[in-house]
Amino acid sequence: MRRSRAHSTSHFGSPGIGSIRQADRRRSRLAQRHYSAILLDMNFSAGAADGEEGLACLRRIVADDSQACVVVITAHSGIRIAVAAMQAGARDFVMKPWRNAELVAKLEAAMARKPATSPALVQETVGAPTVLIGESRAMHELRGMIRRVGPTIVGVTVTGPAGSGRTLVAQAIHAASSDASDLVPRIDLRRDDHLTRVGEATGTVILRHADQLDRIAQEGLLDHLQPGVRCIAIADSIEPLVPALRRRIATIEVAVPPLARRGEDAVMLARHFARLAAEQFGKPNIGLTQSAEAVVRTATCDDEVRGLALAVERAVILADDGLIDAALLAPPASAEPATASGEVSFDLTDAERAMIEAALHQHRHNVTHAADALGLSRGALYRRMARYGL
Repeated sequence: MRRSRAHSTSHFGSPGIGSIRQADRRRSRLAQRHYSAILLDMNFSAGAADGEEGLACLRRIVADDSQACVVVITAHSGIRIAVAAMQAGARDFVMKPWRNAELVAKLEAAMARKPATSPALVQETVGAPTVLIGESRAMHELRGMIRRVGPTIVGVTVTGPAGSGRTLVAQAIHAASSDASDLVPRIDLRRDDHLTRVGEATGTVILRHADQLDRIAQEGLLDHLQPGVRCIAIADSIEPLVPALRRRIATIEVAVPPLARRGEDAVMLARHFARLAAEQFGKPNIGLTQSAEAVVRTATCDDEVRGLALAVERAVILADDGLIDAALLAPPASAEPATASGEVSFDLTDAERAMIEAALHQHRHNVTHAADALGLSRGALYRRMARYGL
């Protein structure tokens, strides 16, 4: 992630712009970089006038980055909405219609002011804000837990499947604390020099793999932790921790939900990763077809979110028409020994049926086009359709 050194302003939302994909792009942009100011419409959908869409977006922005400079736009009659926005964390508001000179002056003044928070919580942002992408219930619960435990000094252990985003959650907990401006060291406890680094640590420290230490090593870790050091640990489980170490580093357990429990978040993440990869590799904006999105919803990634990011990055590199189709998201298929008829069998992962259904739906049951999208011959696709009763 990077931080823009020059002033940068982004405009989020406008009447008639409220589609899911546009919302995903906004979240992706906020996760990718820090903006000096955000100009936020309070109503996105046609006919909306109560400001609830804008207020919900504002609360999410401020929850992810308490230092965000947001200036809201509302109608001349919307003073109640403007007041609610200021209470929710906006720096200022602009009434429609506005003059450009007035708008620029408001933005510059807002960027010059510090947010109206306790002095102890006012910190200079280091890099881009730590943003957790996802709107599922599981992710809302996770953000709620981070907001509760982040400002405390309690020891926290982040658990969950490898690749699910545990390090990002640990960073988000630190970003919600009063020490958010301090760089936090990450110590791999499997390294030979880990006790030296632990003994030298001050402030907050992120500890990895404490659950992989034996009892004696855990007691040695406990002896080297200095009083006053806050520990945010990352582990598969807190069960292997001895009671004394658990009290020190796992007073609170924050469990990161697996991708399978996050529903439509997987598609949102895939679009985010596609956008990042397209920028990284100098490709034009790349979208996902319906069949590709169906694969993302149903397939099980071996490495959770990290595995999804890798699959999407590979697909972006290989895509040549601005679209990622289902076949590009399938792992590279290794040919099985030829059958008696000389045909090669293909393995399209455990999500094969969902991929075939999505490809047929997208191509209006044109078997030839669906087979091309899946990287199969027509005969191979017909056999799979018969196998699954399609």
